[in-house]
Amino acid sequence: MTGPRVKPPFPYEVMFEKQDLLERLDIQIVWGHYKIKVLRFHLTSFEPGRIIDFHNHSEFEFHFIPRGKGLVILEDQTYALSEGMFYLTGPGVMHYQAASSEEAMDELCLHVDIIPWERTECDPWEAAEAEECIGKLCSLPLRPKKDQHGAMACFLEAYQVCDGKYSGYYTSIKQLVLSILMKAVRAYDAGVITAEAPIRNMMTYRYQYAVQYMEANSSANLTLENVAEKLNISARQLQRTFQQMDANKPFSKLLEEIRLNAVCSRLEESDLSIEQIAQSEGFANATYLHAVFRRRIGMTPTEYRKTKSLER
Repeated sequence: MTGPRVKPPFPYEVMFEKQDLLERLDIQIVWGHYKIKVLRFHLTSFEPGRIIDFHNHSEFEFHFIPRGKGLVILEDQTYALSEGMFYLTGPGVMHYQAASSEEAMDELCLHVDIIPWERTECDPWEAAEAEECIGKLCSLPLRPKKDQHGAMACFLEAYQVCDGKYSGYYTSIKQLVLSILMKAVRAYDAGVITAEAPIRNMMTYRYQYAVQYMEANSSANLTLENVAEKLNISARQLQRTFQQMDANKPFSKLLEEIRLNAVCSRLEESDLSIEQIAQSEGFANATYLHAVFRRRIGMTPTEYRKTKSLER
């Protein structure tokens, strides 16, 4: 025989301890060509049977129901509310709220002003996404939806990082506010996306990453195979990438050039011996370095050091 079912603890209960914690912060977010000002950001509770008569706001208000049930009238349509639902009221939207007569209803509220904010410099992809998201917010249907993308959890996370004063908590809260906006839009989204994220040219990306990795590890025993492994591609694919990006610089020639650039810097900036520099920058010995250096630079390492010393 099983005992009575134990109701799990209410995860948002902690937010009642400091209800104005997030509202003490002056949170302003620049997103694309908009400024978003957070006006209210809290958890509140309606006792059983409580009614909030028809009213409206000049800002956007996101209403999330983490516990309880009730109803909302949006303009002239009545909708039942229950745990896990949310709705949005935009500027000027008349709405009426009531908790069930049988149980309390909790509500997570986010009020934001969204103001056009033209910038001379702005990531065009971010601007396009912001434009699309805010455009959709302005035209969302006046009806509640299930919080299927987990926007509610953003409220609790914002409270926790603020209360704990974790590193970067202000930036984290701004990101969480944007997450609430985007996840609200997604709940109504039909999947039609016009603002596509930027796509990399994979050949250019792989080449640049390979070069960056080679520069950072030029003194090590680098091979085409272990650089390819870092990119999760085959050595043949990487070899083809080098060929297509610059046919005159296959892997071995590019690595030699990177190492010679490092040697030149060492010759100019340090008093280390040629032997020490050769070994520290991936050359077998000073003799081999001398031969490569003379062939590629047109002088010996010692002559190069003297020339650069005279130029100072």
